[in-house]
Amino acid sequence: MVGPRRPQFVLFGSSIVQLSYSNGGWGAILADIYARKADILLRGYYGWNSRRALQVLDQVFPKNAAMQPSLVIVYFGGNDSMGPHSSGLGPHVPLPEYIDNMRKIATHLKSLSDEMRIIFLSCPPVNEVKVKEGTSEIFSELVRTNEACRIYSEACIDLCKELGVKVVDLWTSLQKRDDWLTACFTDGVHLSSEGSKIVVEEILNVLKEAEWQPSLHWKSMPTEFDEDSPYDLVAFDGKTTLNPSEWTFHREIQWD
Repeated sequence: MVGPRRPQFVLFGSSIVQLSYSNGGWGAILADIYARKADILLRGYYGWNSRRALQVLDQVFPKNAAMQPSLVIVYFGGNDSMGPHSSGLGPHVPLPEYIDNMRKIATHLKSLSDEMRIIFLSCPPVNEVKVKEGTSEIFSELVRTNEACRIYSEACIDLCKELGVKVVDLWTSLQKRDDWLTACFTDGVHLSSEGSKIVVEEILNVLKEAEWQPSLHWKSMPTEFDEDSPYDLVAFDGKTTLNPSEWTFHREIQWD
């Protein structure tokens, strides 16, 4: 392990998480926002549902870890909400089991540390037309509907309210944009850079509004090695230097 030790933020979920460093994804954006403040760790698994998440939960988040994450952001639900296959195979998980699985994930994470903070992401919407257009011959028919996504999203939100877990309502948030069907996805399911920006904005809103101590909002967290140095760029006066440790001008969006 390299030092100094920073707070760890773990992104745990299915392909929405695994691909969050691709195409200007939300994981990559968070890694930039939290540069020199926290390490963003990716634990994303393409195609997974909440059943498979439970199978590895103790391995991804072991109770005897030397250091527990400061924040875990969890997303499962899109694959669970897919229509069942007649063979019994496939990612579909019935709604009652999905709720129970997500409850077990939250319970396990809460047991690891009193200081760990948790955010769940609810199931986002899908562009059904785009999904059908992109169906490959190597798959059986993929049944993804926006109505099913809504049902699983609302179930996740209700569970989080019951458990006192922070939650981002992705199903609603993405659809606030008028052109969400075309702008927010790469293939009707996975997020484009525009969709990812919405996810980041919602996560930052939760972190800013949460009454957590210490705060995990990026503006409230210390910056690593932020002291002034004679080796920084020399200012116009030729006598002082400019400390760049908090510079954010490179960002396309100046995040709040």
